Amino acid sequence: MRLRDISISYGGGEPVLEGASLEVPAGKFVSLVGPSGSGKSSLLRAAIGLQKPLAGNVEIEFGRAEVGILFQDDALLPWKTARENVALGLTFHGVKREQALREADAALAKMGLQGFENRYPRHISGGQRKRVAIAQVLALKPKLLFMDEPFASLDAIVRARVVQDVVQLVEREGISVLLVTHDLGEAISLSDTIYLLSQGPRAHIIQKYDVPIPRPRSLISARAHPAYGPLYQKLWSDLSLEVTGKVAEAAE
Repeated sequence: MRLRDISISYGGGEPVLEGASLEVPAGKFVSLVGPSGSGKSSLLRAAIGLQKPLAGNVEIEFGRAEVGILFQDDALLPWKTARENVALGLTFHGVKREQALREADAALAKMGLQGFENRYPRHISGGQRKRVAIAQVLALKPKLLFMDEPFASLDAIVRARVVQDVVQLVEREGISVLLVTHDLGEAISLSDTIYLLSQGPRAHIIQKYDVPIPRPRSLISARAHPAYGPLYQKLWSDLSLEVTGKVAEAAE
């Protein structure tokens, strides 16, 4: 997936985002970070097709049916069980109900939710609901996955567990991912490449960072790798310089 010189404006005003280009190679995990208001989510929506850019092109090398989307809030139906929610997308794609339910159970098992298949969203925790939402998307076997702050609502411990599940699934399935996040540590732990947006308006991509941490990886192994600390320092300094005009010391 490639974004070429994307510019986005709302209501004909000054562009929020101008001339942004990035690439998500096959099987790679790419993160987009930047100051608040820099247009990260707008760029993601343009890639998905939910936002019409003022200028530029979106190039996706396969059909929209092969694209999955995870937003911060899940879209689970409260009157359907976990397995029924996961099966829903499959039935929309023409899979017969019984087969869809079997595939839903398999997707839930991959997310560690065996035994929770027949529970309703109100009867499971926030972390489990997020796992159901992820299973719902991954059951469709997407080749490209867009994620817009999907873990932001989770507490730190649950978030770490869910993120680790996503790392393992993405690596195993070879899915290409574009993630929008404010969490620099999360971006480094998950990504092969990170793009940094400038302060808006007229935000643009100012840096691209390659993450030299080998795969397969875990959150612990990623943070223990010698490259993690220097890369975090570089990201933090570049982001702080963009926001305040001053180089900041890395956070503890």
